[in-house]
Amino acid sequence: MNNGSKSFSQLLQSFFCQRLQLQQRVSGHTLAGYRDTFRLGVQFMKRQTGREASRQRLEDWDTANVLAFLDYLEKERNCQARTRNARLAAIRAFMRYVGQQEPAALDLSNRVLAIPMKRFNRPLLGFLSRPELEAILSATNPNTISGRRDRLLFELLYHTGARVSEILALQRKDIYWGPITTMKLNGKGRKERTVPLLPTVAKHLKRHLAQLRSEPITPVFANRFGQRLSRSGAEKRLRLAVKSAAGQCAPLKGRRVSPHTFRHSTAMHLLQAGVDITVIALMLGHESPATTHHYVELDLKMKEQCLSKLHSTRTRASRFKPSDRLLAFLENL
Repeated sequence: MNNGSKSFSQLLQSFFCQRLQLQQRVSGHTLAGYRDTFRLGVQFMKRQTGREASRQRLEDWDTANVLAFLDYLEKERNCQARTRNARLAAIRAFMRYVGQQEPAALDLSNRVLAIPMKRFNRPLLGFLSRPELEAILSATNPNTISGRRDRLLFELLYHTGARVSEILALQRKDIYWGPITTMKLNGKGRKERTVPLLPTVAKHLKRHLAQLRSEPITPVFANRFGQRLSRSGAEKRLRLAVKSAAGQCAPLKGRRVSPHTFRHSTAMHLLQAGVDITVIALMLGHESPATTHHYVELDLKMKEQCLSKLHSTRTRASRFKPSDRLLAFLENL
């Protein structure tokens, strides 16, 4: 590259400050994800090249090193293919920017952009039955502030179908009291939606807020230091509740339950109750019902009901017998 070219450090800083923040105005979650990718990446490239982050060159981020970084994520950091693909998406976005800013680096950026995403199996997302849900809620301690907070957190996750990030971001000013209590959720892509609360849940929420500071920006769910409860903190509290509930509810033993399981349970229970999929999509904050079709999986009972509507045929099916050796080979693959 010529002497007038920008360094890797200059391009990366410009990518974050100019492209992501000023031009695209990406969300804080997207910015944090990209930041974490390059924080890990520059540390890995230092191991590969011996150069500190600020001294690294654009050539250090060639196809071979980027592929090695992706392998490092999977083999040494035990990341799943989904995480690997998210890191690659961040690097791709940067390389597209590099190609626009530095024509001399177009060949390098195109080679990195050609790295494919890795396919992976999409496991069925489990959901909680109503007895399992009640067992988890009952496992929280009603005699402690943290126990009552945890129960309210789990109730809101289920009754609103919200993402855990949306619930943890709630502030006092996001709650609107009235004949029907509602709360405003800020979802993906800065999409806002308003969700009504059941009277019993609203009552628990009002009792909880009475113990907090009265400032509008006070987080609804805080840790013992008064700061907003983190995602890892919420996951830890849920693990403790599930472990305690497993003693009374055998199906929960050894079960992995995440905050997102509540969201999936909400969708499944609404679907089983006959609620239209379009309404479920609106409640969950999905951009289109197509997303909900991928998200909501029918349970065995619903599949059985569907199959019972099919009429069995009396025609005997004959097995295909290849008449050619090559066809036989292909048939046996």
